[in-house]
Amino acid sequence: MIKVLVVEDSAVLRELLIHILEADPAIQVIGTANNGEEAVIAAQSKQPDVITMDINMPRMNGFEATRQIMELAPKPIVIVTSIWNPKEVSTSFRAVEAGAVAVIATPPGIGHPDHQPLAQELVQTVKSMAEVKVVRRWARTRTAANAPVRAMHEAPKVIMPQRRRVQLVAIGTSTGGPLALQMMLAALPPPLPVPIVIVQHMAAGFVTGFVEWLGQSAGHPTHVVTDDEALQAGHVYVAPDGFQMKMKDRHTIKLTQDDPEHGLLPSVSYLFRSVAQTYGAQAVGVLLTGMGRDGAAELKMMRDAGALTFAQDKESSIVHGMPGEAIRLEAATYILPPEKIAGALHALWSQQDHHLSPQAER
Repeated sequence: MIKVLVVEDSAVLRELLIHILEADPAIQVIGTANNGEEAVIAAQSKQPDVITMDINMPRMNGFEATRQIMELAPKPIVIVTSIWNPKEVSTSFRAVEAGAVAVIATPPGIGHPDHQPLAQELVQTVKSMAEVKVVRRWARTRTAANAPVRAMHEAPKVIMPQRRRVQLVAIGTSTGGPLALQMMLAALPPPLPVPIVIVQHMAAGFVTGFVEWLGQSAGHPTHVVTDDEALQAGHVYVAPDGFQMKMKDRHTIKLTQDDPEHGLLPSVSYLFRSVAQTYGAQAVGVLLTGMGRDGAAELKMMRDAGALTFAQDKESSIVHGMPGEAIRLEAATYILPPEKIAGALHALWSQQDHHLSPQAER
């Protein structure tokens, strides 16, 4: 049985979440909390396998509660939040920085057309996150905890085997991706010499808040892609909800209504395939943490076309499904954690002509 602590200040939503979770025979709700202070105490006393966390609560919000739990009694924390409140969405991604492993939408009530798919997403996320190994976060001073997020821009030094001309970096990720992307992009000093395009699997309605948070925390201009958008070096482009994203040519992004791939819209596979066809050896492909296999075969397609390819290593991944499949297919030239992928890109752009063994672990 997966033991779950439900943290939610609304009695109605609390009962809804309990009903959804306990409908699955593998899940047991072992306790509830009405605010962040109660959540911190319950996390230590009840020792749940997973915590579902609201954001806007009295006395202590979900961000602060997540931060304290990850310092005192680390558990996998899934942020369950409203997509209609931009401030709440922004705070949700700050909770990811504090150690939360996923952000999903609060399911609407029974009878709503979106109830079943969002309820199933909640159950599946909780079950998947029960297997995640989390690490204790070191306590920070009160000033540091309340300070605004700032980009780090300190990529570890990694040396690359050869000079090559790169025109685009394409990144795909799913579960655990927001933090991996933030760590990677924040370690790259601005201005970026090439555009970066990203497919991040995410619940509908979150992408705008995610892009705002990522731009502020990583320190690069970051946008939700629009159709026929011209690429600019130094900018980061994230696929919107409900569209496939591909390269129209070497200078323009195209959004389409093509079918989902692997059940996903947008799909990493769809993007990587177009990058392989359009850029060949002048692209870099990166597959970060995530469930499933979206993008793995197409990362191999990119590598076969001459592109430099990276997969996130198992130790730093929240879920190693997507990068693990890429490694199995020998699609990755290098296997590294996000900050070292940033270091490799920075070294590549600095044209350091040294050797790094392919498929190198940390």
